[in-house]
Amino acid sequence: MAFDKELQRETAKIGMTATLGVTVATSLFMKNKAAKRAHIVAGVAFCGFTLWHTMLYDKSKKRVEEVEAKKD
Repeated sequence: MAFDKELQRETAKIGMTATLGVTVATSLFMKNKAAKRAHIVAGVAFCGFTLWHTMLYDKSKKRVEEVEAKKD
């Protein structure tokens, strides 16, 4: 079952929001060993969601828009 790009983008955004929230919340308890591990895992997951979200956009489409904007 293939998911369309819009659903994947929304999923990536939700993942970024959730992991950023966990990262911020656990930053207040860095002396706690479990919170420190959760902070690191959430930070790595946030980077992964961000990379995935970035890769979901078509780069060639953006370049075409930039070229058309320069013509005007």
